[in-house]
Amino acid sequence: MHCNTIYDPLRRKDVAATPEEQVRQWFIGVLLSGCAVPAHLMMSEAPLQLGGKKWRADILVYDRSGAPLAVVECKRPDVDIDAAVASQAMRYNQVLDVSWLILTNGHKTLVFRRAGESFVSQTVLPKYEEMLCQR
Repeated sequence: MHCNTIYDPLRRKDVAATPEEQVRQWFIGVLLSGCAVPAHLMMSEAPLQLGGKKWRADILVYDRSGAPLAVVECKRPDVDIDAAVASQAMRYNQVLDVSWLILTNGHKTLVFRRAGESFVSQTVLPKYEEMLCQR
């Protein structure tokens, strides 16, 4: 690995080690080892289109049928996880229709689960099986 790159196991290549990318790669590790999300059911930099504009979701987690289950929005460590970050994830959700929204900057991680038409804050990051059962 070159010193200013970091390996992305989902894209299977070295990518520029920007502060946001380092958070993304850390959180992919959390999802793989801590939440037992199968690697083949995740995508980093997942493309989506909304209102004629192209966007990229930082991390997208899929259910076993290939439908989007959770979207993770990663920010640099110096970016506060605030309403603007939440609205960005909600914008992606207009296309993705996920059950889970996760926002992280590497220091602070917020988890929300869909409850009807809104999302409710959760106190813990669920394991993959729990995500599947609680949607």
